[in-house]
Parts: sequence; C-alpha cells; structure tokens
Amino acid sequence: MKFNIKRAFRVWQRHFMVFTKLYKSSIAFNFIEPVLYLIAMGLGVGGLVKEVNGMPYINFIAPGLIASSSMFATSSECSYGTYIRMTFQKTFDAILTTPININDLIAGELLWGATKSVFYGTVIIIVISLFGLVDSPLIILAIPVLLISGIIFAEIAVIAAATVPGIDSFSFFFTLVITPSFLFSGIFFPVDTLPTVVQKIAFFTPLYHLVNIVRSLSMGSLNTVMNDIIWLITVAIILSPLPFKLLKKRMLP
Repeated sequence: MKFNIKRAFRVWQRHFMVFTKLYKSSIAFNFIEPVLYLIAMGLGVGGLVKEVNGMPYINFIAPGLIASSSMFATSSECSYGTYIRMTFQKTFDAILTTPININDLIAGELLWGATKSVFYGTVIIIVISLFGLVDSPLIILAIPVLLISGIIFAEIAVIAAATVPGIDSFSFFFTLVITPSFLFSGIFFPVDTLPTVVQKIAFFTPLYHLVNIVRSLSMGSLNTVMNDIIWLITVAIILSPLPFKLLKKRMLP
C-alpha cells in the first residue's frame, strides 16, 4: 500500500483535466437525477406524507439526496470509469510507463473518486439550500465527511472493478449493492420502520451513516454524528488494503 502522494496527485490531476473537458454531461447526469427525486418524492409523496420525525417530508429527504448523489457519482467513476481506463482505453498501461507505479495509480484513483463525492455532494448542498430546505449553516461540516465516505465508496467500486469478469457485470454491482443501499439507508423513510433484520443490514452500509450525519447537520444537531463519523473512518481504514491488493492482482502478471 505504500505510495508516493505526489505521484498519486499526478494521476488525480490527469483525471481532473479530462473531467474539465467533459464536465457538462457528467454534471447533467449527477445533478438532474437528485433534483428529479427531490421534486417527485418531496412534492409528490410529500403531498400524502406531511411530516416525518417532526419535519416536512421534503426537508426529511433532501439531506439524504446529498449523500446518495455523492455515492452514485463516486461509484460510477470508480467502477465503470476505472474499468474502462484499465481495460479499453489502456490509460493505466500508459500511466505505468511513467515513474508512477501501480500503488500510486490506485491511490490516485481513490483520491479522484473521493473528490467526485465531495464535488457532487457540495453541488446538491447548494441546490437544497437554494430551495430553502436546510435549517442550519452546520451543513457546511458535511463537506469533509463527504470526503471520508467518498473514500469508502471509491474503495468498494475499485474492488468491483478489480473483480468483475466483464463490464456488463457491473449491473450486478449496482443492482445488488448500490441500489439496495440507496433504497434502505433512511433517505425516503426512517430505517426504524423496517424489520429488525433489515435495520441491522442497513447499519453496515456506509450510506446509512452518511445520511444520518448529513441530516443531523442540516437540522443543526451535532449530538449523534460522532459515532457515525467514527464508523466511516474505521471502515475506510479496514477496506483500504483491498483495492490495492485486488487491482494489482488483476493488472500484474
């Protein structure tokens, strides 16, 4: 896992330069979808469900969409994006002809994935703030948390990129891992309304803890966020060796 941070930053810099040329289509996908969910669920379902946990339904779901937007952005980038760079574009092969080694490359991939988590989460923070759905300036504290959770989402997605037999297999990753996390992490309804076994499974998803943190900060509360932050940091550390080990195994003879 040893890597040179300066060389890893060069990988990040390369991805950023490409992003600046393609950002319009990328932002459209990651920005419009959460806004559509906000309008459809917040106004549609919100017309039937007036309040959840003492707040208007649209205010309840808005912080969760910050979290889910960051998850989807990073998961797409470090699954499909990483796989395409590795397999089809041969970008990784080109990078590895430079002084950058495989560990530097993987670290750069993870750093870029976490950056996209912060970027898109921050965009949605701005959007829901403009809609008047944020009750506290403490929401700004969610930004560094998005970096921590982004590292986890990047690690999981790179693990998927390192283990799938082909690009079509990512449909299993999103259907069986990402979508259930999106639906059962407390974005659209409190998790404690679910069966106990589902609650226990939800607890082990990073998105569940990120939603708790962002919602609490949006309400101006710091009382419960520390346990969730510690959970995210711990999981990020536990998972950190796997992307390096598995991607190296796939790429190196």
